Amino acid sequence: MGVPMILVVDDESPVRDLIVDALSLVSIPSTTASHGMEALKKIREEEIDLVILDINMPVMDGYEVLQRMREIGISIPVIVLTARLDREDTKRAFELGADDFVRKPFGIEELTLRVQAILRRSMTDAPLDSVIRMGAIAMDIDRHQVSMDGTVIDVSPTEFRLLQVLLENPGRVLSKEQLLSRVWGMDNYVDPNVVETYVSYLRKKLGKGLGLRTVRGVGYQLTDEAAP
Repeated sequence: MGVPMILVVDDESPVRDLIVDALSLVSIPSTTASHGMEALKKIREEEIDLVILDINMPVMDGYEVLQRMREIGISIPVIVLTARLDREDTKRAFELGADDFVRKPFGIEELTLRVQAILRRSMTDAPLDSVIRMGAIAMDIDRHQVSMDGTVIDVSPTEFRLLQVLLENPGRVLSKEQLLSRVWGMDNYVDPNVVETYVSYLRKKLGKGLGLRTVRGVGYQLTDEAAP
């Protein structure tokens, strides 16, 4: 695995500088953009491994940047920053394909831990030709690709990791806390409701091919039986 590069997008230079300095303390290099158009240009032209994206920006806000990224097939992980407190903002960010959500003002240690957790799961070297199968679903870890009955399904990095954990534990009931720890890497900082959100995304994308059942009061179980 090479050295990752982080893109920090915020229209406030003090915030950009603070995040860049924090990342440098944990030996993670970064580059910056002060607005959405500059961010999209850098994402297209440079090797970026993760984006830290502010929502409240003039002309093109973070939601539009994220939406444009996903529409053109850019699956780079994104951590959204916002000073807003409305839960609908969290929901919208995840629906557009965000991988994590941090509210301002944030703790530097918290942010760097989240960055490191996402980098670990998105940049881990996988064995060649490593394919996990269950029913109609096939996950090619080497190609970072999910297919159902031979048709490739577009999934975000976090959706991929969640599905991988479930596929690696067939028949086992996994609690929200276990999934938070294994997928998000740090259960102390992530809203447990994010698990439900991403489970619903997988169900929508994989439909009846995904035998994922909710065990009420316990967690989730993946079986080789198609959903009803």
